[in-house]
Amino acid sequence: MNAIDTIEREQMKTEVPQFCIGDTVRVHMTIKEGEKERVQVIEGVVIARKHGGNRETFTVRKISFGVGVERIFPLHSPKVGKIEVVRHGKTRRAKLYYLRELKGKASKTKEKSRQEVQKLQKKSAEKTKTAEASSS
Repeated sequence: MNAIDTIEREQMKTEVPQFCIGDTVRVHMTIKEGEKERVQVIEGVVIARKHGGNRETFTVRKISFGVGVERIFPLHSPKVGKIEVVRHGKTRRAKLYYLRELKGKASKTKEKSRQEVQKLQKKSAEKTKTAEASSS
């Protein structure tokens, strides 16, 4: 492990919720306007996740007053306060760029069943256990 990896590992968040492509998330982001700071909540569908480690980003798409708006968030940024998963979407693609052309109900994703969500949570818990064991 080189020096850059150790510095990046220190800057990464430890508590990141498990979310996938197609999930509807609520992102709390701090915005600075002049001297004031406020928290803006953006709720939308995750259409992409890119890169890895400290540089990981995810793209959220929402419809605002009939216009599609996309925002790219750095996952480990201090500006991103917290990420809440509203619902888990069922998709079979790694990127959902095709949602840009769809309108209305056609742009909705199906929701995962509770059993599928529980399986996903078990897998992520096992991965963290193995990662902690290997780093020790």
